[in-house]
Amino acid sequence: MVEVKRLCKSFSDPKRGPFRAVDDVSFTAKPGQVFGLLGVNGAGKTTTLRMLSTIIEPESGSASVDGYDVQTNSEDVRRRIGFLSTSTALYGRLTGSEVVHYFGRLYGLDGAVLKDRVAFVKEKLQLEEFWDRLCDKLSTGQKQRISIARTILHDPPVLFFDEPTAGLDVVTAQTVLRFIEESRESGKTILFSTHIMSEAERLCDEVAVIHGGKICGEGSVQALIDQTGSKRLEQAFLKLVGEQA
Repeated sequence: MVEVKRLCKSFSDPKRGPFRAVDDVSFTAKPGQVFGLLGVNGAGKTTTLRMLSTIIEPESGSASVDGYDVQTNSEDVRRRIGFLSTSTALYGRLTGSEVVHYFGRLYGLDGAVLKDRVAFVKEKLQLEEFWDRLCDKLSTGQKQRISIARTILHDPPVLFFDEPTAGLDVVTAQTVLRFIEESRESGKTILFSTHIMSEAERLCDEVAVIHGGKICGEGSVQALIDQTGSKRLEQAFLKLVGEQA
């Protein structure tokens, strides 16, 4: 479970001056569900996920991941999460195999456990074709599949996906979305950030619409559609965001 209570984070920009990127955000994501953070670019989705993954510290408020506080138990949090985005970096001069094994050791895996987990992700994500190719030589979709492998290698109970299909072709995007669905079926807690409403309609059990750092709507996809008198999530999203503009 991921519990977020009144989370805030401010930054300072040379043009805008000080501003709240995340402003009093609260929500709960449960095991066996996909919780969607929906918003335009710059809405505060990525900043929220970075605080939850202990990359940056909250200014105020609190958050816990699998029962561990993100500020006081950051190492425990990092052991329990996998974080994937389109900007997840790979080492270009290493092969896919070398990257996955390297991160396995960083996760503390070794011996038979590492061997079994590597074999699992290799088969699950169909990496054989480019397993021994340098990451610099891989296509965008192939890189993303290696990134998924390193994200899930340690079998974390909580997964963060930050716009994971951005820039991917349709076939690769479908592979990512199917993997998220399978992760939900296995009981994992999933936070899924996107601005693509069709993906949210397909995947999300609960969603929070975030705009200007604030949550302006929360509930099931159907609840938001009904609440705004809309026919589709995209229409509901535009109405909720428009009210905050």
